[in-house]
Amino acid sequence: MISIGDTIISDDLLAEEFVCNISKCKGECCVSGEAGAPLEKNEIKYLKKNFKKIKPFLSKKGIEAIEKQGVFVKGYNDELETPLINRKECAFTVFSKDGIASCGIEKAYNKGVIDFQKPISCHLYPVRINEYDQITAINYHSWSICSDACKLGKSLKIPVYKFVKKALIRKFGISWFNSLERISKNTF
Repeated sequence: MISIGDTIISDDLLAEEFVCNISKCKGECCVSGEAGAPLEKNEIKYLKKNFKKIKPFLSKKGIEAIEKQGVFVKGYNDELETPLINRKECAFTVFSKDGIASCGIEKAYNKGVIDFQKPISCHLYPVRINEYDQITAINYHSWSICSDACKLGKSLKIPVYKFVKKALIRKFGISWFNSLERISKNTF
């Protein structure tokens, strides 16, 4: 484990390699699993306030699910998360003609309609954050649906933390990221 300020970081972020291979997995992380994407309270406020702007970028089923359930639901242990469509994909998921899943929120962001890229938990994936009273734990989440991403990461020699660099900076700041990079260079 690595410690920076009030965060502890799993060594796997530096040791494991990962590059999302969307052509192989087709965005399966937006579809599989038993729960929606984790949300932070400030993200829920943003989604509520801007749902009308995001709505044109969503599927009909997604809109129906959100209008029925809300922009968030309480999951296991009352964790805040995105709603699902029929216990499958995230309600904010949209599919291309080729069947590749992506985020309707991010589509709205890319078009300049909103200034919020997507939930930080999605931006950080395969990194997961656990907030505790005194500390924040940052871990690599290994999932079989990402095996092609692991293969691509190994072939390109890109550690997990570098793959999610922009998201880590978004969450923790550039100074924190630079500290992590210095530790990586001295350790691995």
